[in-house]
Amino acid sequence: MSSALITKSALTAATRVAPRVPLMRRGFASAAPVTGTSRSHRIVMVGGGAAGLSISHQLLRTGKFSPDEIAVIDPAQHHHYQPGWTLVGGGLKDALSLRRDEASLMDPKLKFYNQAVSQLSPETDSVTLSNGDKIGYEHLIVVPGIEITYDKIKGLPEALADPSAPVSTIYGAHTVSKVFPTIEKLKKGQAIFTQPAGVIKCAGAPQKVMWMALDHWKKAGLYNPSSPASGAIQIAFATALPVMFGVPKYAARLEELRKERGVEGLFGHDLVEVNGTKAVFAKGEEKVTREFDLLHVVPKMGPYAFVKNSSVADAAGFVDVHQATTQHTKFRNVWSAGDASSLPTSKTAAAVTAQAPILVENLLRTLEGKEVVEEYDGYTSCPLVTEYGKVMLAEFKYAGVPKETFGGLPVVGGALDQGTPRRAFYHLKKDFFPWVYFNAMVKGTWAGPKGWKF
Repeated sequence: MSSALITKSALTAATRVAPRVPLMRRGFASAAPVTGTSRSHRIVMVGGGAAGLSISHQLLRTGKFSPDEIAVIDPAQHHHYQPGWTLVGGGLKDALSLRRDEASLMDPKLKFYNQAVSQLSPETDSVTLSNGDKIGYEHLIVVPGIEITYDKIKGLPEALADPSAPVSTIYGAHTVSKVFPTIEKLKKGQAIFTQPAGVIKCAGAPQKVMWMALDHWKKAGLYNPSSPASGAIQIAFATALPVMFGVPKYAARLEELRKERGVEGLFGHDLVEVNGTKAVFAKGEEKVTREFDLLHVVPKMGPYAFVKNSSVADAAGFVDVHQATTQHTKFRNVWSAGDASSLPTSKTAAAVTAQAPILVENLLRTLEGKEVVEEYDGYTSCPLVTEYGKVMLAEFKYAGVPKETFGGLPVVGGALDQGTPRRAFYHLKKDFFPWVYFNAMVKGTWAGPKGWKF
């Protein structure tokens, strides 16, 4: 049966594991609200980022929801195409070109609450806003992304805020524009690029900016890949990981590049403090201090407190969902995708393109009293910029198994290998992906490797 004809009792049976306060389908002004809740919606979306906008618009495009039946909650005034920040760091884009007003990206049929969330209460099907208002829902989609916690590294906030300090990061709308000027300014000395322990947005981004900086310095005659010690600048990649990348195929290729280009590998090094021109790393039980003349830092990241402290979270603080369905493991009317979810795959916008259609399909199936389908295989992608003009297009699924869109296609000399950096992939990263993001993905009409959705 259609979602418009679902009865309260059928909806309750189909979407909950515990008794719930009943909600009427339409006419919220006359509906009996959830106790203590001022407004209610069929769908409440916590987060208006890549996942929130993609999913809300895909739901809206089904034609099964009336105006204001889907609500989006997000405190942001601006929406940023965050994958493009690596391009800003490499001097290829301007940060403002990757920014839009948040409200301008939303269909007017969506109800937009431009506020923060202070509490999730799945036991009562409600969300509390920062101003104290409560919003009720029939289904909750938790997609706020993850929080960048600069202060988890001692001295980092102060160094980033100091315009004279040679410390920068692509991770932040307020910090990314400092990166390339810092790279241009360096004429000699030690450059260090870091990657922390724990979950971060796009695990390949920490080295993308390094490869572009290396290329910039090489073209300026400041870096000699064949004999780094003879050049004016030396480069080190300090990562908390034991390898260059988490997927074996691409890790091996990136390790080859690191050695070919003379980059020092500081593996198992997790930055814990910035003190002047000294970087302090935790390496096992010991502390290691390195002097630098340029430091590009990837901050620590993690779930927002209102997610971590709620009953929708797993032990690590992420929304605890089934990895093949995106449905919560306990609350059947709670869903998640993207960075905030527990889905064990790399946290990228590309992952959202694969997760969003499955979440939408399964939510609609639940509304219709049908069983969910187990379709998400962990697909994600990381277009690794290895120099100006070339990208290694890493695509993989759960367990780090490659799942390549173009791999094996016939090319001159044999079959296409996505582990080999190519100019065509560079133009996908630099030109096509930013365009398709704002023109299709956030509008609910782009599904990544599966193409357009109409």
